[in-house]
Amino acid sequence: MECGSGSSSFGAMALFSGKGLASAPKMVPFRVSTSVKSESLRPNPCPGLGFLHSFQHFNHKLKVQSKSSRKMHPSYALVIRADYPQNTDLPRYYSRKEKKPFPIPIVELRRAARERIKKNKGKPRKPVPPPKNGMLVKSFIPIAYDVYNARITLINNLKKLLRVVPVHACKWCNEIHVGPTGHPFRSCGGQNASIRRGLHDWSTATVEDIFLPVDAYHLYDRLGKRIAHYERFSIPRLPALVELCIQAGVDVPDFPTKRRRKPIIRISKSEFVDADESELPDLDPEAPKRPILTEIPDFEVVGPSNEEETTLLAVETLQAWEQMRKGAHKLMKLYPVRVCGYCPEVHIGPSGHKAQNCGAHKHQQRNGQHGWQSAVLDDLIPPRYVWHVPDVNGPPLQRDLRSFYGQAPAVVEMCIQAGAAVPDQYRGTMRLDVGIPTDIKEAEMVV
Repeated sequence: MECGSGSSSFGAMALFSGKGLASAPKMVPFRVSTSVKSESLRPNPCPGLGFLHSFQHFNHKLKVQSKSSRKMHPSYALVIRADYPQNTDLPRYYSRKEKKPFPIPIVELRRAARERIKKNKGKPRKPVPPPKNGMLVKSFIPIAYDVYNARITLINNLKKLLRVVPVHACKWCNEIHVGPTGHPFRSCGGQNASIRRGLHDWSTATVEDIFLPVDAYHLYDRLGKRIAHYERFSIPRLPALVELCIQAGVDVPDFPTKRRRKPIIRISKSEFVDADESELPDLDPEAPKRPILTEIPDFEVVGPSNEEETTLLAVETLQAWEQMRKGAHKLMKLYPVRVCGYCPEVHIGPSGHKAQNCGAHKHQQRNGQHGWQSAVLDDLIPPRYVWHVPDVNGPPLQRDLRSFYGQAPAVVEMCIQAGAAVPDQYRGTMRLDVGIPTDIKEAEMVV
């Protein structure tokens, strides 16, 4: 087909679109190939139809050339792959009036249950594996100790970093900022925020502001009866991550727990009997146990003396943060963790407690009962996202350039400002590859 004039290609474009007249493209298509040929460098006699042809069949040509004619005429498309995206958004914020979504939709859970029942129909029942039979998973005991010690190391290192890295907390809301000065954004929603026009009233932050404490009830027997409402004050509470480590095999003297050496004897779905362990030999009380770290008191904390010690401390803190999160994620796959869909209450165990202490939106309709569902890692270890400061020694953050700044967890931001390298999984939310304008006039020129 020959293109005699520009009007014919213009008509072809309008005929193809079917939505009225459209202007013909002014660019000439080209082909990217590893082998250079004279035919591929010739200009297209009909730019309009050539553009449409290349646009429609570009992916099909790449597949055909890569499968059938790779030996004769290799032509490959360069694909740049990365484990983490360049720019990502923060996790969605759910208001107090919304219920958290299930990690796995109910429809998929029911479908998997039907397939599992259909697959096991007519087959003998398999013995219940640990930890459902009351026994510990021996391969997960070292992971539990690592998570417990990583948590203590993280807390001790954060106390030391607070002597060097300034962290500010608002007096009226739960927002914090890592940097020499607080950010200027009007995002305060606390008491008398309208009088201050949304500006924060900054003060010195503590470790609890950076690493949020999430408490849970301690269970002496994780397979025992559920905690009743009248027992809510008689049962001790401790950090939920510590309770998870205790149920996974960590022995803490202050919080004893029941350890079974034989699997339970199941009578019904909700009833069981412990097996007779009288024939087993007694445990050796002098057997060597794995050491457990302890927290440093506040009056004994000594910060780093120079930049080199600060950098090493920041790297160690970041490693403890990643080790704690990865280990906790592994433990949650076997040892169930529940969270309320309406409030941040967390329970470590196969089913949630019965304490009617939920004060979330419309709790009167539920009589204060929690809406238990499977928890995710951020429910057990919530990351406090803060604004990322591109240059600590540079100019402060500007209110008009808020959309160009990224965010990162407070622990990660502290370690980065102390000299640690930026982990790859946080580069997307921190927007390190986004150029920040110098002023609002330059920002308005961005296309």
